[in-house]
Amino acid sequence: VNMRILVTGGAGFIGSHLVDKLMENEKNEVIVVDNYFTGSKENLRKWIGHPRFELIRHDITAPLLVEVDQIYHLACPASPIFYKHNPVKTIKTNVIGTLNMLGLAKRVGARILLTSTSEVYGDPLVHPQPESYWGNVNPIGVRSCYDEGKRVAETLMFDYHRQHGIEIRIARIFNTYGPRMNIDDGRVVSNFIAQALRGEPLTVQAPGTQTRSFCYVSDMVDGLIRLMEGQHTGPINIGNPGEFTMQELAETVKELINPDIEIKMVENTPDDPRQRKPDITKAKELLGWEPKIKLRDGLPLMEEDFRQRLGVPRKK
Repeated sequence: VNMRILVTGGAGFIGSHLVDKLMENEKNEVIVVDNYFTGSKENLRKWIGHPRFELIRHDITAPLLVEVDQIYHLACPASPIFYKHNPVKTIKTNVIGTLNMLGLAKRVGARILLTSTSEVYGDPLVHPQPESYWGNVNPIGVRSCYDEGKRVAETLMFDYHRQHGIEIRIARIFNTYGPRMNIDDGRVVSNFIAQALRGEPLTVQAPGTQTRSFCYVSDMVDGLIRLMEGQHTGPINIGNPGEFTMQELAETVKELINPDIEIKMVENTPDDPRQRKPDITKAKELLGWEPKIKLRDGLPLMEEDFRQRLGVPRKK
């Protein structure tokens, strides 16, 4: 079957890797919509001009009408640096943007997948986090535009599903890393790799014992496609249950990239969750999905990409 697929945020980090994978299937036509607030045309360079590919510069907070069969709705600033810089924009993208995409899905009869986030669990009081957990979120904090925005987006998805019968899929995605991440996006993996390549100290936010789980981007894309193609609405957690403290991550990056640098403790940011680890039982059972790429194997792939972009060649 020929599929016309819309990817919002398709010029972004995860979006562009998803586009690569969708374009590999010669039956797919892919339309990307992006306003380049945090995405980049560079990420899609190899598809521009391809007969099955279209790129539209558009902000999804304004309505859009295109004939498509599936919508992967990824558009949203997804790192604290960007969403704290423009929180109102972030909440509009999450709420009005999702409403517009749901309106589109309803009009053209498309199935729509929302990439929600582990942030819907807030600073979790349950560990690891299953999909049934309702979360512990501060509604008036500096990250709330993102956390609460995504929680409302999930609500909108289910209300459209129940009221209008549209086909929905919700992925709650956990920390993802890999090539094409924004270098200065304030996310911990990009920070550490960029610092290591520049020969700067790795800045670990105190106390350093807080944990994250990191999923390599190709595993993430595989999970999203399986969810879209499958029969389950979700929400389904997609992430890597391998849990690392920030101190451990820093030490791994130091060892792999630049053993000469120091690791230093810095102040923490507000509402920083202490623990993050997905319970991926549902993804395993319902989608037959689990991550394959270990952190030690994924980091060097990202290092290579960052080296090229920062112009830091390997020492011979």
